[in-house]
Amino acid sequence: QVQLVESGGGLMQAGGELRLSCVASGRTFSASTIGWFRQAPGKEREFVAAISASGGSTVYADSVKGRFTISRDNAKNTVYLQMNSLKPEDTAVYYCAARGPIWGMLNTQRAYAYWGPGTQVTVSS
Repeated sequence: QVQLVESGGGLMQAGGELRLSCVASGRTFSASTIGWFRQAPGKEREFVAAISASGGSTVYADSVKGRFTISRDNAKNTVYLQMNSLKPEDTAVYYCAARGPIWGMLNTQRAYAYWGPGTQVTVSS
């Protein structure tokens, strides 16, 4: 089992940067694919990015490609989401999620077994 806690959210002006962290507990973290999702007010939760267990593969939603970077440090049981050139439309609650090591269906929420409580990111114009 994996327990996840996100941090690093806050209020930022458009064009600014934030780095989110997702700290995990549990022995299986280093064998887990980790995804970031977000949910804006009044909208469905959507996929943002995912990283493979080794960190060697990553994938991004088109809306964040080139601006966000996902990375992980398995020695620290932590996954990061570096968010640059923030836009007001990036405002959302950001969640990290964990699943097994299979690299597929990465943008499918039901494929992830464990979820953190989320961290709020607000970008003002």
